[in-house]
Amino acid sequence: MNSPTNLPLSPLPLRCGNHVLAFAHKTYIMGIVNVTPDSFSGDGLAGRPHGAVEQGVRMVEDGADLLDVGGESTRPGSEQVTVQDELRRVIPVIDRLRENVDAPISIDTYKSAVARAAVEAGATMVNDISGLNADPRIADVAAESGAALVLMHMQGTPQTMQQNPHYDDVIGEIAGSLSCSVERATQAGMPRSQIAIDPGIGFGKTVEHNLEIIRRLSEFRDLGCAILIGASRKSFIGKILDVPVDHRLEGTAASVALSIANGANIVRVHDVKAMSRIARMCDAILGRLG
Repeated sequence: MNSPTNLPLSPLPLRCGNHVLAFAHKTYIMGIVNVTPDSFSGDGLAGRPHGAVEQGVRMVEDGADLLDVGGESTRPGSEQVTVQDELRRVIPVIDRLRENVDAPISIDTYKSAVARAAVEAGATMVNDISGLNADPRIADVAAESGAALVLMHMQGTPQTMQQNPHYDDVIGEIAGSLSCSVERATQAGMPRSQIAIDPGIGFGKTVEHNLEIIRRLSEFRDLGCAILIGASRKSFIGKILDVPVDHRLEGTAASVALSIANGANIVRVHDVKAMSRIARMCDAILGRLG
């Protein structure tokens, strides 16, 4: 059938190592593998690399197209960890996942030393929550290695971001900041087609800000990059529905479905099996499936 005329235009395919993400045909599912002791969602697997690998393998079996491995919690008020501790957590997991799954592996870090070690271990995407503001050398790592790069918007730091976040124009300011991040990445040699942007749900935003981001997500397509959204189990869902983190599946599902309808190309989620089915249904309704 013909695609709806209001369907957001698809960005160019994004290459992750030997894999190509062709966004015209589907929404991609990124499974979250937290190798941390203090994940907000309660699924951290610090000190359990075997368990993290098993989780990643299961996510791919359940429909994940990519796996995002993180060794430092970035929940509000979280404490920073050293490069050494982060490497100790993530590198064994990336090493083993590379041997056990045929899916791109992303490293969730804002430190260039961790990014470099991760791509050497087999990661083919770098997911930087700081949008190159914490360590601009991450762009050099991605450009030199050929890895894809995700640039997220965050107001403040994980330690300060939820202390009365304010915007005069939430979409305009986020888009402007992301545009600057993309420009810095391209100046480092990153092709725009190798960059995805993430408006940063929950990172220096109120409930109302998060809802407006999802509602107006299609406006970010003007930056010419793939759009990643990470609303899974976030606190705005808990506040709206008055439920704890382990009861946010339905709220996550609604957020994912509307994000896809409004232009998300990649959705970063904890509950892979359910969200992959939701994404496939959304893609069918939107006419994206071949």
